[in-house]
Amino acid sequence: MTKKVLIVVTNHTEIFAGRPTGIWLSEFAEAYIEFTKSRYEVAVASPLGGKAPVDPGSVNADTPQEILNAEKYLEHTIKLDDVSYEDFDAIFLPGGHGAMYDLPGSEPLQKLLRAFYEGDKIVAAVCHGPAGLVNATLSNNQPLVAGKRVSAFTDREEAQTTLDKHLPFLLESKIRDMGAIYVAAPEWSSHLEVDGKLITGQNPQSTMVVIKAVIEQLG
Repeated sequence: MTKKVLIVVTNHTEIFAGRPTGIWLSEFAEAYIEFTKSRYEVAVASPLGGKAPVDPGSVNADTPQEILNAEKYLEHTIKLDDVSYEDFDAIFLPGGHGAMYDLPGSEPLQKLLRAFYEGDKIVAAVCHGPAGLVNATLSNNQPLVAGKRVSAFTDREEAQTTLDKHLPFLLESKIRDMGAIYVAAPEWSSHLEVDGKLITGQNPQSTMVVIKAVIEQLG
């Protein structure tokens, strides 16, 4: 049986006037590339469906062509309302500041995350992707992340982006508020936490270790 992975991305395009945002392309692209290399089927969904935006700050003259090529898979995302967790073996949430805006309030995403987690399927996220976990609850109404070891973009890393004053919340602080056992490494170093089927990474540098951990569990 071919394994199937659902990647959920943001539709949000702006932090403030003149400061565009979206998906951090490498976090999406590295996952898409590695999953397809492992011969998994990959579907890409977003809260609104349709074209999903890339943060222009995540692309520069040094961005590898393989990463740039993956942007085409963001042209026609599936609307989250039209996704069934039964069709997939794992869910992965890449970051980019856009994820801080529309993923936390997405009820279809919250339902999917609960179904994946309680169905003993992999829930993975990296950098700002764990913003999608902050309002996810289990059937007992407890936060999905409560009591679990979780990593995500740190408040110190956020301060270094100088965007911390503009965001709806700080991700590390919010995850701590949800009762998670938040674990971080020094800023901008690769770091992941694996707590059973919950796999999370700290920043863009952590994408590959998160993806490898997902592939290791999926087989």
